[in-house]
Amino acid sequence: MQPTQKSTVRRRFSQSELNLMMDAHERFVTRRPGGRCVCLRYVDLSGLDLSGRNLSDADFAGSIMAGCNMAGVRLERASLFGCDMREANLSGAVMARADLRGVSLRGANVTCADLTCADFREGQIGLADRKSGLSMLRHDGSEGGLDKANFAGSTLDGSQLNDVSACAADFTDCSMKGANLAGANLKDANLYGADLEGVEVAGANLENARLTNAVLTGVDVRRARNTLGADLSGSISAPSPQAMARVDEMKARATANHNWCETGGASGTPARFDGEDLRPLERQLRGLRLSAMSAKAACLMGIDLSDAQLQGANFEGADLRSVDLRRADLRGAKLLGANLTRADLRGAILSPVPLSAGRANPVNAAGARLCYAQVQEADLRGALLDEADLRGADFTGARLDGASLNGAKAMHAVGLPKG
Repeated sequence: MQPTQKSTVRRRFSQSELNLMMDAHERFVTRRPGGRCVCLRYVDLSGLDLSGRNLSDADFAGSIMAGCNMAGVRLERASLFGCDMREANLSGAVMARADLRGVSLRGANVTCADLTCADFREGQIGLADRKSGLSMLRHDGSEGGLDKANFAGSTLDGSQLNDVSACAADFTDCSMKGANLAGANLKDANLYGADLEGVEVAGANLENARLTNAVLTGVDVRRARNTLGADLSGSISAPSPQAMARVDEMKARATANHNWCETGGASGTPARFDGEDLRPLERQLRGLRLSAMSAKAACLMGIDLSDAQLQGANFEGADLRSVDLRRADLRGAKLLGANLTRADLRGAILSPVPLSAGRANPVNAAGARLCYAQVQEADLRGALLDEADLRGADFTGARLDGASLNGAKAMHAVGLPKG
């Protein structure tokens, strides 16, 4: 007998009932007395508030969670198989390794979420039925599981998205390294600036998809089923053979800059890397003294500059996405229009560099992109961040005394002064 499609009547929970169960689950995950793992399968939780709760390993399979406020919820390894989560707010949610097979997230807000190794593949729930023997649970109008969902700034590394429908979904600035998009329908999707390194796109529909400035290292777009109208302008592939062949030369220039700093200018010279692709250097610049280095419009994406001395360095218009600048000294650096999306600036120094008595040169990052960057505990005193894009960045513990933020975009940014 062929299975039939049917809706099912679910028990409706109140907010107070749900709160009691979530309290018990949080005691369970923290191993406190009275704890109990949440198992709310095939129930109706639509419109309820689960924000900020720790529901790791909970089971919500087949439940309706449409319109729920789930901002900042922890759902690691949780079972959300077949859930209806349309229009839900999952901003900042942690859902690493969650089972999201057959889920409907149509129109949901999933910005800045952690979906590492989450499973979005197709799936249907079969329920016993006395008449038909087996019926398929469905949610009315839930076709197109990820259509029009907003994942901007989220992490989907290693996630399983094969064969999903994500028409007109927003994956702007997402990290999707090693994700599986084979057979996925990404028609009209926005993947601007997304890091798609090593992604499988065999059989995917990329019709009219926006892949502007996307990272396509190790991606064979020719394997996609349809690329008609796809915008690949500014996308980045692997470093060219010419760039790879010049590793020793570029390292020598960096070493000369280091020696120039060490000897007070007696030997060596400041390095000039304007327009260069420095990605082949990877970790070879870590901890070097590179003061006054010029890397205007250069590509330094993903390289390690942690603990480097970069006072007065010029990074105007440079691609610094995902660069490691932890504890780097960037006093007086020029970062006008630079792209620091997802950069790690934890503990970095971006305060003015003293020039002479009473004079100092501030960091100029006007118009720079620091979307989803980690800027915790950084020193940004006096920095010029006018018109900068700071959406989703974390400035927790950062020093911002005297920083100029005129016209900066700060939606979902954390740790910035109000106003």
